[in-house]
This record gives sequence, C-alpha cells and structure tokens, in this order.
Amino acid sequence: MKKGPNILITGTPGVGKSTLAQQLGERTGLEWISVGDLAKDNNFFDGYDDERDCPILDEDKVLDELEDMIEEGGKILDYHGSDFFPERFFDIVFVLRTDNTILYDRLAARGYTGKKLEDNVECEIMAVLRDEAKESYKEEIVHELPSNTVDDMENNLERMIVWLEAWKRDNGT
Repeated sequence: MKKGPNILITGTPGVGKSTLAQQLGERTGLEWISVGDLAKDNNFFDGYDDERDCPILDEDKVLDELEDMIEEGGKILDYHGSDFFPERFFDIVFVLRTDNTILYDRLAARGYTGKKLEDNVECEIMAVLRDEAKESYKEEIVHELPSNTVDDMENNLERMIVWLEAWKRDNGT
C-alpha cells in the first residue's frame, strides 16, 4: 500500500515550485524531491545547452531513479517539465502560474539573461507548461494556481493540504 499520494508541482522557473514543495513537505511529512537537484546530485545529464546556459536532462536516468520512490508513494516532485513523467506517477498535478512582469523580475534577480530569460517569460505567457500538463495527465488531476504573492503561496499551501486530507480520507490512510 502506498504511503501517500504522489504530487507534481510544475511551472516555469521562478514561479515558486521549490518553495511551495518544501513547505508542503514540512507541513505534511511527505518527501520533497527536487528533480533538478536529483539530476545534479547524480549527474543525470546528457550534454549542455550553450544557448540557454543549462544542462540537458537525461530523462531516462531520472525516471529509473524515481521509479521505486514513486511506487512507495508519499512524494512531492517539483520540476519545470511534466510531459516525460508517466501518467501513473501522480495522483495530482499543480501548475503554478505567475504574472509575466513579476516573473521577469524574479528571473532577472536570479541572474537569468538573454535567451534564457526571454524563453522562460515567453513560456509563461504562452502557458506552455500548463498545456503540457493538461496534455500529459487526466484533466481532473491538473490544477492551475496563481503564484504572484505571498498570500497566493499561503493559499496554495492550504489548498494542497485540504486536498491531501481528502485523499487520505478517501484512501483510508
């Protein structure tokens, strides 16, 4: 029997995925896994994208590493992509969205410049990651949440905790 649900928190870099995932893990006891950190710690890369100044994720290695953890249950994954994860991995998917002006400032403060900055803001404007999640998972498990302010983050955390309590009740855990 699974220890708990598996949750994906996704969205463009800078929308607050890691902050929210960490807080959710702390409040619920679910294990937070930053897919980016997992890849970095295990060198799960397949080259480097010079134009975007970032490593290229080796998705197969990441999935192999996650397989047993996901089967165990009770995991919160955070990553900016979602389409390479199997549908069976997640009980719910939260897509964080941020106003493009706010996002631009957050990314610039992180040192994003040039094509990397432009691509990420454009990705958010065009709702690329929301659409990717909706195409990859059943529509009823994909939830889009605003992530512009501290109040938004607190509301999102509370909403996720309420969902988790309902999941536990429905699954007898």
